[in-house]
Amino acid sequence: MIRILIVEDEKPISNLIRLSLTKAGYHCTCAYDGNAAVELLDQEIFDLILLDIMLPGANGFELMDYIRPLGIPVIFLTAVNSVVNRVRGLKMGAEDYIIKPFEIIELLARVEVVLRRYNKMIQHLHVAGIDIDTVSMAVKRGDDEIQLTNKEYELLLLFARNPGIALYKETIYERVWGGEYVPGSRTVELHVQRMRKKVGWEKALVTIPKVGYRLVDTT
Repeated sequence: MIRILIVEDEKPISNLIRLSLTKAGYHCTCAYDGNAAVELLDQEIFDLILLDIMLPGANGFELMDYIRPLGIPVIFLTAVNSVVNRVRGLKMGAEDYIIKPFEIIELLARVEVVLRRYNKMIQHLHVAGIDIDTVSMAVKRGDDEIQLTNKEYELLLLFARNPGIALYKETIYERVWGGEYVPGSRTVELHVQRMRKKVGWEKALVTIPKVGYRLVDTT
């Protein structure tokens, strides 16, 4: 299981990130100040660190000096939208830099990109009764393999990696088709309808009127 260290002193934000990443299949550990983060790094192995800059004890930039020799990828989280800080963080070796407040789906997407870059993606997902092998792209319900088109598979993976999160049609179209959503288009609805029927998510994938969809894992 992919292990992520969340170093964030604001507990409501830390808890929200932990809950969202845990639902997406990651194992999360939280530290609320720089010194606690150092202790955890001495005791455990992590695949990724989400690191706030303004922290009690050692701040994020100071922690980067400690983290860099460990070879663990870092995504900075900060409420300070400063080009100087952003450039400094990237030059110190951070993989990405996210400004607070942010949408959880954006955070999950950036985490996914960094982990893929380091060849540390989750290879197996089990959500709402469906097993997904992200290496072979095999999708099964029990022992039965389900045949999906490429777009249907991408839709399935998007929902499976964002359980419990309301996904807007615009976001879905951008992530799966890579373009700008055209109001009135039924591309998303038609593909979701076919995918939902094939995998048996008629109840698990809930339609949010005039908004989009949310996967509710009832298993």
